[in-house]
Amino acid sequence: MTTPGATLTTPRRRSRDEEFADYMAARQASLLRTAYLLCGDRHTAEDLVQTTLAKLYLAWDKVEAQTSLDGYARRILVNEHNSLWRRAWKKRESSTAEVPDTVQHRDDYDDGTAGRLWAFVQTLPRKQRAVIVLRYYEGLSEAEIATTLGISPGTVKSQASRALAALRDRTPSHLREEQR
Repeated sequence: MTTPGATLTTPRRRSRDEEFADYMAARQASLLRTAYLLCGDRHTAEDLVQTTLAKLYLAWDKVEAQTSLDGYARRILVNEHNSLWRRAWKKRESSTAEVPDTVQHRDDYDDGTAGRLWAFVQTLPRKQRAVIVLRYYEGLSEAEIATTLGISPGTVKSQASRALAALRDRTPSHLREEQR
């Protein structure tokens, strides 16, 4: 029975943003600790957590069981960390007291063939292009390429072989070095 003049109110469902903000406030420190243990650097760990929380926010409505949120967030964190280390440009650096000897690099004359050859490299499939870039532009070994791309050394060799064969077929004869 209701009293005269009283209104019935239904409990308001919290918004997505409020739910996420509460989760983030409660779990951010734990995620930061896990990220730091994965990468060993506070700044990288903070970036990793920020990326993880952004991806979690985008998938917030898809996560059905709220009890699985922590596992889902950790999986994103680990995947992002693995993805970070797969990137070719990411290398570990450490400071030393002495500057190491550097090899003086002398650029060769570029008659424009490198730019034209690069256009052919860009036509390769994604995996073959990655192998060629890492091998010939970055100077990585087959083992380093395999580790970077998460594939076997045999796959690196076969992808490189296919890519070089395709480049030989696509490259006009006046650009081929063996005919110079």
